[in-house]
Amino acid sequence: MREIFRREGDESPGSSRSRGGHIRALLTTHSVAGQVFLLQLALTVLLVIAALVALFLQSERAGAQEARQRSIVGAETFARAPGTLGAMRSADPTAALQPAAEAARKASGVDFIIALRPDGLRWTHPDPRLIGKHVPVRPPPDGRTHTATFSTALGTAVSTTVPVRAPGGPVAGLISVGIRVHQADEWTAHQLPLLLGSAAGALLLVTGGAAWVSQRLRRQTHGLHPAEMREMYDHHDAVLHAVREGVLIISHDGVLLLANDEARRLLELPADAERRPVADLELSARLTALLVSGRSASDEVHLAGDRLLAVNVRPAAPRSGPAGTVVTLRDSTELRALAGRAGVAQERLKLIYDAGLRIGTTLDVGRTAEELAAVAVPRFADVVTVELLEPVLHGDEPAAGADPGLRRMAVCGVPEESAIYRVGDAISAVPGAPMAEVLTSGRPVLLRDLRTTYEWRRQDVAGARRVLEQGIRSLIAVPLQARGVILGVANFWRSDLSGRFEAEDMAFAEELTARAAVAIDNARRYTREHTTAVTLQRSLLPQTLPEQSALEVAHRYLPAHAGVGGDWFDVIPLPGARVALVVGDVVGHGLHAAATMGRLRTAVHNFSALDLPPDELLSHLDELVSHIDTDEARAAGAGDEGVWPGGVPADSDGGPEGAQRPGITGATCLYAIYDPVGGRTTLATAGHPAPAVIGPDGAVTFPEVPVSPPLGLGGSVPVETAELNLREGSRLVLYTNGLVENRDRAIGAGLELLRTALAAGADRTPEETCTGVLDAMLPDHPSDDIALLVARTRLLGPGSVADWEVPSDPAAVAPVRSACLEMLESWGLTAIRFTTELILSELLTNAIRYGAQPIRVRLLLDRSLICEVSDGTSASPHLRRAATTDEGGRGLFLVAQFAQRWGTRYTPGGKVIWTEQSLDGGRPATGPESADDILDQWDDVPEL
Repeated sequence: MREIFRREGDESPGSSRSRGGHIRALLTTHSVAGQVFLLQLALTVLLVIAALVALFLQSERAGAQEARQRSIVGAETFARAPGTLGAMRSADPTAALQPAAEAARKASGVDFIIALRPDGLRWTHPDPRLIGKHVPVRPPPDGRTHTATFSTALGTAVSTTVPVRAPGGPVAGLISVGIRVHQADEWTAHQLPLLLGSAAGALLLVTGGAAWVSQRLRRQTHGLHPAEMREMYDHHDAVLHAVREGVLIISHDGVLLLANDEARRLLELPADAERRPVADLELSARLTALLVSGRSASDEVHLAGDRLLAVNVRPAAPRSGPAGTVVTLRDSTELRALAGRAGVAQERLKLIYDAGLRIGTTLDVGRTAEELAAVAVPRFADVVTVELLEPVLHGDEPAAGADPGLRRMAVCGVPEESAIYRVGDAISAVPGAPMAEVLTSGRPVLLRDLRTTYEWRRQDVAGARRVLEQGIRSLIAVPLQARGVILGVANFWRSDLSGRFEAEDMAFAEELTARAAVAIDNARRYTREHTTAVTLQRSLLPQTLPEQSALEVAHRYLPAHAGVGGDWFDVIPLPGARVALVVGDVVGHGLHAAATMGRLRTAVHNFSALDLPPDELLSHLDELVSHIDTDEARAAGAGDEGVWPGGVPADSDGGPEGAQRPGITGATCLYAIYDPVGGRTTLATAGHPAPAVIGPDGAVTFPEVPVSPPLGLGGSVPVETAELNLREGSRLVLYTNGLVENRDRAIGAGLELLRTALAAGADRTPEETCTGVLDAMLPDHPSDDIALLVARTRLLGPGSVADWEVPSDPAAVAPVRSACLEMLESWGLTAIRFTTELILSELLTNAIRYGAQPIRVRLLLDRSLICEVSDGTSASPHLRRAATTDEGGRGLFLVAQFAQRWGTRYTPGGKVIWTEQSLDGGRPATGPESADDILDQWDDVPEL
């Protein structure tokens, strides 16, 4: 063996080249000795590093302790020194303390000795320019010595602050002494040579041991490295057992020395074939003659049983011993079969690749089922049908164990009219049929010949007969399964011309179906989320518009195809027959945008209840959006703004370094108030497109509205309002930017297209206007939500409005009240004469006694009777319950009992108290104390 393994050029163990090889083996990781050496070297280096770290930490700790003691001793010594207290109480402490402090600092070696007044004014400092300046320092709360460690640009430092006070007296001043922490370098330098010497000795010992181990191993392995030995035996195993060729080694005298597993299989050799003559192996005479002849052969074809073998023979001459023969065998029959199967496999891989590109192109469940069927026909099956469970179509996940029923979603390979079930038909899985078995077990079912099996006919006997008449002969039913949930069934059918399905086809059908199932599940989940978001958004939008007489309103809302957005609109009745129109847009899509839209719409309703003008309302809405942004940023992990010790900001922005700025919600809004008395419209916008106005003659204009930033970005920029005077019959068109702007159309082109659509008809109703605009401008696949609001104006005629000026004289109440009652009689409202007289008496008396000029009364006849009393003060009365002994306090309570609604709104020149009464004389339900009882107690005392 020594001679077999010895290589040419090997040197003797004692040669200088051999010693050099030992050293190289010691330094390489391919040898065991090298690996041991590197491990020992790493351990030694780690021990040395650990010792150095321990030495450094010990030195640092000693230095810190020494600096702390020196700081404390220096501060205590200077504070208790004779004359320190007196110098602090002298007329010029700096002159008395500065020389002493500097002398003590230089003598003690500390970095600074500072004397301070109790409020932080420096009396002394190493830098005379800083004397007389304040520092943010306070005396220790307990009057004791205070020591602190802090970091500076020059390293760690320690400072000690000591209060100076007379016995039993207040603090006269402070002494602060600071010193930097120095490392004990000298002690470390003394210890370092000893440590490095020990490490060098350990390395020498490790090197010697590794060299000895390397020499021993090379002697025992005859000069081969372990990697070379492992490689040799790995090659031996690979040649004999891993290759798909038979290998035989035959001696010069015809004895079989070695046969690998493939050769045993191809020649059907017995287990004891090795060490037997080839002639005794019962091979064909022709093949036996070739194997024992010793001649060379290349790809000679020989028969071995039912196999055709390609035989190669090569002589082998080892370095020692007699020559032999190496024979290799290949099964050409299997090679031909493999070539055919390789073609099929290649075609199916291409089909799987195409399926990945063509299935799941949309998030529509039905479309994905159609894509699966189209991919498989005709490359894998002649006919494909896909049935999905009913809950999947609605975005729900099928419940385990339930029988929700199936619905056919795709048919490919036959005309739909000739199919047993058409697309959209409901199917009930019959127990025992392949479809029911697939849904129950979750495993595919293979029926090779439909003519000889009868279970599948249970589904539909007549339909099964039609299937056989059309030549269909084989079926694979595969469950559409994703994340362990069965979504439906895919059925693959073959006719006589395509051959039957085999067992290997089931694996491919499962692979193809699994890809489609993932796409269908994604579409199902999208459908569920989209339905949830649409339901949420629909619930947040107005379900019905409120009843009012000032405007004839029509609206449209269209969600984007890609997802639900945050567009909204609203119509809000206001006191005085006025109406507020609102259109807004939250940037983005999904549940977050819809939820944010709901919050903003609720906020607009709340602010409208306060009867705020448009600019003030949008300012409050802007603050709300800013708060939403801040809250969401904090919820996402943004912390409070931090500062460094001493009050220095962490960065130039004043916030902590690395902190992210809060996110921005992104929303726009347009708020308009229309007053039917005169037709004045006051509006303001926060980043929203201006409205369009269609005059009674059909002329379309886009009025100029002051531009304000979107909500959440305003802050220091005020919101400005614009006023429009609209004639009766004008149409005010409010919209979101999804109507005029998209990926293929700029906003300028969209506005011109909107102008053309609005000018198409001057006499159209708001409903007709909405329909015409969407027909002309709606894209095929909207990428953003669209909200459209069209309002046609109406005016209260002069006969429905009456107003009077009221002097500041209690005697003027009666004449004004009489004039109002006469107006009520002319309107035919005698049923509410008495209640209106009570309400006007109370409101006018309060305005005269506690208000200021100008005082006016206005009556509006609309769906209800509206009484308004205005004055020049902003003080508003409040409803309260008067005590039994109170002389006043019952007036507003009485007004609240007889009016359907009442309230206060503020104007630039004062306020307006308003009430609304039903025209038929009906009163709201009274409280625990009826209005008639209050009338019995009312003594004409005005409301306080």
